[in-house]
Amino acid sequence: MPSPAKRPASIDVNGAGTAAFVFKTVADPFAGRINLFRVLAGTLGSDSTVVNARSHAKERVGALLTLQGKDHEQAKEFGPGDIGAVAKLKETTTGDLLLDAERELELPQLDFPEPVMSFAVTPVAKGDEEKVASSLRRLAEEDPTLVLRRDAQTGDQLLSGMSQIHVEVAVDRLRSRFGVDVELHQPHVPYLETIRKEARARHRYKKQTGGRGQFGDCEIVLEPLPEREGYEFVDEIVGGVIQQGFRPAVDKGIQEAMQHGELAGAPVQGVRVRLVDGQQHNVDSSEMAFKIAGSMAFKDAYHKADPVLLEPIMEVEVSVPDDAVGAVNGDLNSRRGRLQGMEPVGGMTSIKAEVPMAEILTYSQALTSLTGGRGDYHMHFARYEEVPSHIAQKIIDETKSELEEAKV
Repeated sequence: MPSPAKRPASIDVNGAGTAAFVFKTVADPFAGRINLFRVLAGTLGSDSTVVNARSHAKERVGALLTLQGKDHEQAKEFGPGDIGAVAKLKETTTGDLLLDAERELELPQLDFPEPVMSFAVTPVAKGDEEKVASSLRRLAEEDPTLVLRRDAQTGDQLLSGMSQIHVEVAVDRLRSRFGVDVELHQPHVPYLETIRKEARARHRYKKQTGGRGQFGDCEIVLEPLPEREGYEFVDEIVGGVIQQGFRPAVDKGIQEAMQHGELAGAPVQGVRVRLVDGQQHNVDSSEMAFKIAGSMAFKDAYHKADPVLLEPIMEVEVSVPDDAVGAVNGDLNSRRGRLQGMEPVGGMTSIKAEVPMAEILTYSQALTSLTGGRGDYHMHFARYEEVPSHIAQKIIDETKSELEEAKV
């Protein structure tokens, strides 16, 4: 390789007195976050103040360290070309540039590959949820290709990485460094539900238990929205059959009912609800009564509106050796994939396809087997589509079975 002296500087520090590039972050269970850096210009000394060129925040540099395996030796300063470490910087992460003063600089962009495999993470010991989350966040700080997030729809805590082994190694580090044990599961697919036709229903909620009762009566019409996305509530009440103060309660009851559809308990979307009629009682009507009436009217109409299950479709790009193209295409077809095209790329073949998320959760292992470990892929969400009826029925049956087991 050519000498570094014959190459131009990879980062133009624009005449900075002191500049240090952070190239790695380590999560230490005792010292906390440790940033490893290389000094590009000037001298970085202990007990100094620097500016983060990305966040423009000032950072207090405490003790400087030289890492020798597990041992940390203190150092007074580092000069150009030196590699050192510093602990407990508040806003500095991998890829940041530390300067002696505020300057206008073009920072290098570190492009990390997107994670391709996700697992749901649950703690072995009850009550360890917060400890697991904080420990995983610390691991993700040192490995930007490790992503931790919570799926708002399914409630799963998802840990995503470049492969199954990558995630398993992270879990092993979690156990050895932070003393936290977790289990990995296949994540739940975030299904949705919608309707295919218009339906009408009326529900009267009436309850009398001595003293003041409860009374709410509303009639609604459900209509599918063209893009199968979103939710609309249209108030078409004429006159005072339901007073203005009770109508938002109908809307609220409907939205709560939409959080768990009647097919597989998935959220409902792509629905317009028209409130067309109703009745109230001068004494017994309340917001709660109309909220319940709205919820029940929605459920009644939903059954008659030809509800269907929607599944997420992923756009997948697979890079494979030429001799494995046939086997990979056949496997994608077996996963209900639709091939979108192929093109040669640097001695490999790039295959583009659209595949349901439910069919590709375990794709990493299959691709490794089909290509002898030479294949690679990445994917991102494309859209939602209807689940084929025979598969939808299987999902619905499984969901009902899980709910019955949970009750037991």
